[in-house]
This record gives sequence, C-alpha cells and structure tokens, in this order.
Amino acid sequence: MQWLMRFRILRGIHKSFHIFHPAPRQVCRQSSSGLRAPRWSDHDTPEEFNFASSVLDYWAQMEKEGKRGSETALWWVNGQGDEVKWSFREISDLTRRTANVFTQACGLQQGDHLALILPRVPEWWLVTVGCIRTGIVFIPGTTQLTAKDIMYRLQASKAKAIVTIDTLAPMVDSVASECPTLRTKLLVSDHNREGWLDFRSLIRSASPNHTCIKSKTWDPMVIFFTSGTTGLPKMAKHSHGLALKSCLSSSRKVFQLKTSDILWCMSDPGWILALVGCLLEPWTAGSTLFVHHLAQLDPKAIVQVLFKYPITQFLAAPGVFRMILQERFANLRFPTLEHCCTGGEALLPEEHEQWRRHTGLLLHELYGQSETGMTCGVFRGMNIKLGSMGKAISPFDIQIIDDKGNILPPNAEGNIGIRMKPIRPPGLFMYYENNPKETAKVECGDFYNTGDRATMDAEGYLWFLGRDDDIINASGYRIGPAEVENALAEHPAVAESAVVSSPDPKRGEVVKAFIVLNPEFLSHDKDQLTKDLQQHVKSVTAPYKYPRKVEFVLKLPKTTTGKIKRSDLRKKEFGGMSSGKKTEPTPRLRQISGVPQFPQ
Repeated sequence: MQWLMRFRILRGIHKSFHIFHPAPRQVCRQSSSGLRAPRWSDHDTPEEFNFASSVLDYWAQMEKEGKRGSETALWWVNGQGDEVKWSFREISDLTRRTANVFTQACGLQQGDHLALILPRVPEWWLVTVGCIRTGIVFIPGTTQLTAKDIMYRLQASKAKAIVTIDTLAPMVDSVASECPTLRTKLLVSDHNREGWLDFRSLIRSASPNHTCIKSKTWDPMVIFFTSGTTGLPKMAKHSHGLALKSCLSSSRKVFQLKTSDILWCMSDPGWILALVGCLLEPWTAGSTLFVHHLAQLDPKAIVQVLFKYPITQFLAAPGVFRMILQERFANLRFPTLEHCCTGGEALLPEEHEQWRRHTGLLLHELYGQSETGMTCGVFRGMNIKLGSMGKAISPFDIQIIDDKGNILPPNAEGNIGIRMKPIRPPGLFMYYENNPKETAKVECGDFYNTGDRATMDAEGYLWFLGRDDDIINASGYRIGPAEVENALAEHPAVAESAVVSSPDPKRGEVVKAFIVLNPEFLSHDKDQLTKDLQQHVKSVTAPYKYPRKVEFVLKLPKTTTGKIKRSDLRKKEFGGMSSGKKTEPTPRLRQISGVPQFPQ
C-alpha cells in the first residue's frame, strides 16, 4: 500500500479520522452537474464497444473540461485507517499505465489470457480495466483457491500471465512447472519475490500514453469459472457485450444510480457480480464505488461502515443481511442509505419484513449467473412481491420453457430461458471455452436454458423454485458437489461420499457430506474424524467448499444403475422437501395468492 501513498498522481490519499461525521443526506445527494451517463439503445448494438474508452474516458474528459465535479470514482478503505480516493482522470491515467505494462513489459497481446487472483485491493480495478483497454481476456478468481484449483485454472485457460498477492505466490510457484503456457507472473506486494515482476514498480515507471484498442462488441473480454454438478468447473466466456449491457437504457433502471450516489457492493472479486456491481454499474453512471477491504464477513464491522460513511446504495449477498438481523442491533437507521439490493439466494419473507422494519428500507432481489450477469431483478421504484426476484432486465427476453424450448403459460413451472435466437443479446455469455459439448447442452431451441426452475406470473414477475441440478448455494457461493466429493475421495478414510445442501439458519444452505467409511476407519472417533475430513477438504480445494456438516452412513441410496440418489438425501435434510431443487420446490419460494406487495 505504500506505493499508493507515494505515487504523486494521487491527490486524495490520507489516513481517515477515527471519528467521522457523515455528511447530511441532502449534501451527499447533491450533484455538481446535470450530467447523464452515456447510454445506448436496448436494440441497437454497436459494432464496436470498449468500456474503457467509451465510458471511463468519457467521465475523465468531463472532469478535465470541468463539466463533472470532484466526486470520487473509487473510494477504498481498510481496517487500518488507510484510504484511497481516485477520480476518473486518475483511473484513466493509471489504467493506461497498466495497459502499457501488459503489452510492453509482459509482451501480452489482444486475445491472450490473464489470471487475476486478488482480494479487494485497488490494483484489482487497474488490472481489470487495463485488460479491457488492451483486449487481454482476464480470468478473475477468489483468493480462497488452493494450489490445485490454481493449477487447473491456469492449465484449462492456457493463461500466459497471472496477477496475485504474496500469500498466493508460493502456490503458483509450486504448480508453475505444470502450466506450460504461463510465462509472466506479476506480484502485487510491497515485497519482491524471485521470478516475479513487481506490478507496483512497473506501474510507477510506465507511460500514461496508451491508445485503447477498437474492440468489437462481440470480441472476448472475460472468462468466469462456473461450478458444475459433475466434472470440473467450466469456463464461461463473455464478450464486451457484458459491459455494454450495463450501458443500455433499460439496465440503468435497475439501480437508477446518479453521479452523486455512493455504491457499496460486497461481492468477492472472483465472481461476476464484482465486475458488474463493483465496476460496470457504478462507473457507467459516473457514481462513486465504495470498497472496504474486509478480511472476513463481520456484521458489526459492516454496520459500523454503513453508519460511518455516506453510502447511498448497498449490494450484498442475502447472508450479509441475515447476519446483521441476527445480531439484533439497537439501531439500524443508517443516515444516508437509500437503496438495498441482494441476490444469490432467497431471503424469507419475514427477513424482508424485519429489514424494512429496522432500517425503513426495502430489499430488492436480483438474479443472475456466471453465464448471464444480472438477468432479472426488482427495479428501484417497482412494486415488490415478496418471494419474487422481479422482472427480466432488457435486452434479455426471459420465458419459462420446457425441456424442448417451448414457452409455457403463466404460472406453469419450468426452466428459466433467455432467448438467444435469432439475435443473441449482449450480456449473455458466448460459450463454454473449449467445451462445445457443454455449450450445446444449454442451448434449448431458441433459448439458453439456465438450468434454474421458476414460474412467471401474468405480470412478468419471476418466482425462483430451485436448480435443475445439484449446485449448492452457500452464502452466495455456488459449489458443485463433485468438487467436494473428489476432495473427500483423496482421504484414506473415505470409501465413497455424496454431497448435498443442508438448511442453515445463518447461511441459508451449507455443504453436507454423507460418508461411507473404509472398514479400517469404522472404529475411529467420529468427532475427530469429522474434523480431520473438514480440514482435508480445506487443504485440497477452496476452503469455502468444505462440508460444515458430516454424517457417517453404512451405504448411500442409489438407482438401479448405481448412480447416487442425491434427491433422497436432500429430502432427508429438508424434511421431505429437496432444497428447492427440481423434484420438490421449496415452499417459501413458491408463489402464493395474496402475496404482500410493497409499493415505493
């Protein structure tokens, strides 16, 4: 962080005060100009589009011409009192330098792949936009990845470069010899490491002069690894159309952000919501993005931040809101907060009501996938039907379809489908990289089949019922059971296992493993064995995937062909229901007559 303190271009870096008095609501909302964000028509996709040149440089030019005030573009803080504030002009300068580092110091070219594994540090935004400027395809990943996870991602993506931190660098070095395409390793740290380029030093010495590529809207921009129920994670490849979608007029209606707004999105930098909610959405609107480098989810710290800083919009996973409510704070009337959004799993209607009662604010549901970004949601100002995840976000045409792609009537249960023919909408992924078989599986007639079950009422509101597969959604993290089962299989005690979701009052769902032991381990202490197995999973795959619940069984339920019947295990966990999966939709997510509506 010291390089940020020393870098002369930065004007707004200082230690924050221990006592902070939030600005009055009317002051925080005051906009210095009547500027509107650049917008494109929903149904007129431009041939060329690049978010860096079309949006960020637009706002930088407005600042240069004095047509935009001094509102900060990126406001970053940590728990040690450090604070970074960058304007759009500064971000434009720094990301041009980053682009030159990639193309000149690293020798990367348009179309090359770069793995990006960073926590919530300012460099994440520099790398992301630097890649967009150069046409380098970036591949975000969570910092909870293990060496095995990193190796798979580097091998599968054929990444030529990686950017990460010093705590993960040893893992990368341990597998680098098995990743033949990897030739450049960039370290974000105040310390040097042999074999690694110092990202911060390179930025300081790089030229701020760079000409952004003229990328086609359908040129590749980013890859997200997405968990599957069988096999290893797939690579969902997105074009620059994903960024364009945030600039379309209809998409602007979701948050209705203004240049005076300050948005705090708490998504992990490894997920698609971080790109959309922590970069594309706020910066398209010319708003301030607030980032707190939280080491872990702490409801007390989150509440303290919402009181301390003049945040106007807050986007977080349902588990965050649930944890805050469970702490039973005496006061949750945040002085500047105006709008709250959540997505990734469902909240109970009573949790919605509790949040409204304690904060005076409504929770607006969003829905999306790694393949789609934000797909549907409850727009600001829209009537809220509790349990619904809102309406389709244009240009997505969403219908409920059967397994052959036929559109079903209102209130019929089916698959959520996004129309992709005759015209593929911007924002929908291109394909699964190097996996035409899996790509073909999700093409259903004229639609992309999301694999999620839902109903749609006559007004176009969507009601989520569950996955059409076995994905586990724990605190917003999507976990494929095969990944956990494969990790367990490496332990000598495990003969076989089956992993399913299990209800949890705080996280909604958690991973549970049903395990059949090898004979020599049957007499072992089960409590100690549980701890050993949990620690083992943490050591061989991302720690958030470990089974928080373990049950030892003599045999697993199977079909006549020998396949494990996970549906039976889910029914056992959910008392006859199956966690909202295809067989038995969870009743709390089912549309009911007379559902409450909250007009705004």
